[in-house]
Amino acid sequence: MTADETSGWIEGKIHHFPLRIYYQDTDVSGIVYHAQYLHFFERARTEFLRVLGISQKTLDRDKPETYAAFAVRDLSMDFRRPAQLDDRLIIKTTLRQLKGVSCTLEQQVWREYTLLVRAQIRLVFLSVDLRPRRVPEHMHRLFQAILVDDHSTAE
Repeated sequence: MTADETSGWIEGKIHHFPLRIYYQDTDVSGIVYHAQYLHFFERARTEFLRVLGISQKTLDRDKPETYAAFAVRDLSMDFRRPAQLDDRLIIKTTLRQLKGVSCTLEQQVWREYTLLVRAQIRLVFLSVDLRPRRVPEHMHRLFQAILVDDHSTAE
């Protein structure tokens, strides 16, 4: 599991993605606008995949047997404390559940030792024709290696 320093790192089975808050991320009060967290989580999930060796750029639509798009099926967010301009944050991503056509991730935003935001996100794997499909075997093996709380069942 390798990637460059901008992709973050895996410690134990948790991916850590560093992020700094810029002016564009905040509202007039200097606090991160709530919708920005969706962008942060998406960026962290992309780098999580990259560190695992899965580049979304290489998910080739011309190879239906290995192609899998990821779509958010549902998510919930718990806002505990605000992030502010210039904060240095870590987004932690943990794979909590892996099923036949979906997986559940927990993502958390931390400022040093303080949890700011927590999200539970269920992703569905889609085929080239945008129908749910089982996760391709090569991805399943990578995900299985970092699964924290396996409640695997077929969907």
